[in-house]
Amino acid sequence: MHSDFSAMEVLCGGVGGVVQLNKMSYPIIKILVTLTAVILVVVLYQTQKPLPDGVSIEGNEYKVPVQSVHFLADRTYVDSTGQRHSEQEIFSGVLAMINEAEKYILLDMFLYNDFQGKPPETTRALAGELTQALIAKKQANPGMTITVVSDPLNTVYGGALSSQFESLRQHGINVIITDLTSLRDSNPGYSAIWRTVFQWFGNTRAAGFMPHPFSAGGHFVTIRSWLSLLNFKANHRKLIVADEPQPNGTTKLVTLVTSANPHDGSSAHGNVAIKVADKLWQDAIVSEQAVGRFSGGDVPGFLDTVIDGDGAVTVQLLTEGVIERKLVELIDRTQDKDTIDVAMFYLSERSIVTSLIRAANRGVQIRLVLDPNRDAFGHTKNGVPNRPVAHELVTKSEGKIQIRWCDTHGEQCHSKLVLIHMGTGDVMMAGSANLTRRNIGDYNLETNILVAADEEIPAMVSARSYMEEIWHNPNGKTFTANYEAYADSGWFKQLLYRIQEATGLSSF
Repeated sequence: MHSDFSAMEVLCGGVGGVVQLNKMSYPIIKILVTLTAVILVVVLYQTQKPLPDGVSIEGNEYKVPVQSVHFLADRTYVDSTGQRHSEQEIFSGVLAMINEAEKYILLDMFLYNDFQGKPPETTRALAGELTQALIAKKQANPGMTITVVSDPLNTVYGGALSSQFESLRQHGINVIITDLTSLRDSNPGYSAIWRTVFQWFGNTRAAGFMPHPFSAGGHFVTIRSWLSLLNFKANHRKLIVADEPQPNGTTKLVTLVTSANPHDGSSAHGNVAIKVADKLWQDAIVSEQAVGRFSGGDVPGFLDTVIDGDGAVTVQLLTEGVIERKLVELIDRTQDKDTIDVAMFYLSERSIVTSLIRAANRGVQIRLVLDPNRDAFGHTKNGVPNRPVAHELVTKSEGKIQIRWCDTHGEQCHSKLVLIHMGTGDVMMAGSANLTRRNIGDYNLETNILVAADEEIPAMVSARSYMEEIWHNPNGKTFTANYEAYADSGWFKQLLYRIQEATGLSSF
């Protein structure tokens, strides 16, 4: 006992030292309690705060002619010799829209850079192609309005110079970097600390000591770039609106919404797009003007256009959380013998998972083509969330839900496509949004298009042909593998997926 007391005396200067230490610790405890309270308040507010005006919108239902709607796809497959091939339509279509435009271009793209993983993709230098096309158009038509909206990831959150954006600005093109702090926090446990402590330090392009998070061999960045990255939030939209001069001298505006990014490292990914050559542009521009407002930039509108008469196809713009609500409503309306086909990069949102299981158990025929979540720009992933979700879907539907995996070889199966056949009608949804809490829970910025028709139209035929092709692997082209190839029933990944989906402590 005596020896114990002597040791305490040595450490704290005797009994008086202990009392003095406790007195000194009171202010520290008060500071820690206050800081914890502040962080909890920040968590509650930043996950529940009102969304900026114009975010999470359900656009008007426009009736457009059959010929106004088009489906495009980028396909990557392996032939019988093991050689990988990419057949691309989407950015060829985007570049054609830019080339035809004379008055107006509005572009919002998430990944717009030449960052490359290790090993690099060599299919297309998409970022450079897009930048040169925009600059050439501005030089040919100096008075035309061109606006580019994008995500701060492309500047590594202020820690690096974007050569693409600088080139655009130097040629008089308006570039707006989205202010992500205006959005709700999808990773609140971390973001509350970042907002309270780290955000006030800003960032600098001066070389730091941390490795570039997105580009193998890229220059070092500051730790502040990494601290911003860990918020896991984004303007994830991918769209273009451009004018299309008509033979009679009038002008139409065309909208294309896609899952594809103008990103060199993503150039071999499988992707889809919907193009609407009428009416939908009105809501697309309004939704982008909202992003401009809360990001401190200006997205000009466009009035000098002609609008076609009504047609047989309904098109609608959906953003953010409205995508989830609309999709759950559609799935829940399906009945015995209806069909649901899905091609998706990430599937994890609980409301979608449970709706699919319910639909399968009432006789709806469901097929899913999922990315195995294995490949990520030269890195190998652990299969979360798709593999544990797939196991749940197959198990709880007693095998009624059919699943195939994209047979990836470095690239990703990046499509976001849902096809639903109900009775005599068809519904198609495609765009930027993965079916995850972050993507469709009013955290990220996302844009999808919904197309509905009571009869078979060419765009739907093209989309179904795409789905059949990647499902059946015809003509010696291997797009997908059997479910067993990546089936995973492990409890740890099940638990990990549930925790990450619920907390936002993940990249999906």
